[in-house]
Amino acid sequence: MRPEPGHRICDPACGTGGFFLGAYRSIVERHSPLEPDQAEHLRSGAFTGWEIADLPARLCAMNMLLHGIESPESDSPIVVDDALRDLPGRPFDMVLTNPPFGRSSSDSYEREDFWATTRNKQLNFVQHVVSLLRIGGDAAVVVPDNVLFEAGAGETIRRRLLADCEVHTLLRLPTGIFYAQGVKANVLFFRRREGAAEPWTRELWVYDLRTNKHFTLKQNPPTRTDLDDFVSCYRADARHKRTESERFKRYAYDELIARDKVSLDLFWLRDESLEDADNLPPPDVLAAEIAEDLEAALAEIQALADSLTRTAEAE
Repeated sequence: MRPEPGHRICDPACGTGGFFLGAYRSIVERHSPLEPDQAEHLRSGAFTGWEIADLPARLCAMNMLLHGIESPESDSPIVVDDALRDLPGRPFDMVLTNPPFGRSSSDSYEREDFWATTRNKQLNFVQHVVSLLRIGGDAAVVVPDNVLFEAGAGETIRRRLLADCEVHTLLRLPTGIFYAQGVKANVLFFRRREGAAEPWTRELWVYDLRTNKHFTLKQNPPTRTDLDDFVSCYRADARHKRTESERFKRYAYDELIARDKVSLDLFWLRDESLEDADNLPPPDVLAAEIAEDLEAALAEIQALADSLTRTAEAE
């Protein structure tokens, strides 16, 4: 993402502040020594977050203080509130966020700046992130697979996202990295653009780090080196010079818009485990993956039950 020293960076679901600290380290490592005004901005004013739960918000503020961001005397950069409730007045240069897992919400958030009304929290966060960005601002958003293919409001949001923003990269991740065990996640990279007659997304590059990859959080966790090829293909310094590879494929806008429901659930690699038993992972890895899938299913069922309980109580 390459945040710059003068950027205002936001995470509307910041948790304990991991993305803030990553951005902070990136700026310091790439731009030291900083100019005095840049150093002052990085200490106070560069980061703004929202967190709905009080304890993670406190931990985030403490985490930032320990790294020299803000001071005990300054106002906390973390707002304890539901970020989706309102749109802050001043836009941001960059949004880095991993919205909370859970498909449905008791709230549908009737907002004029949203393209569609839905109870899908991740779809609402995608819309919210677009609203948070200034024109020309960049975002990296972690989303589950349902954001890529859900019909109805999902299709409306994807059409508008491709038209109003430059959606340039999608990273398909293995299960269990950002969300609950077994839940398939992706990172969606895009830039907000000004209004135009033609869609801003010319092409979407998809990197598949999922097919024929077998990671588990305990027995075979992913490491930074597993992302090296993606980082090389991404070409942050020159995206126009990208080239296709086995795991990195280009899709033109016309191809995307012609797909059923404008689905961005794109894959092309042959899944060897489905066709050849000899290519199946070891039994212990299979058992771990099955356990993770069951845990994810139980988490979804519990989230649905909680949502139904809240709805019944509200009525």
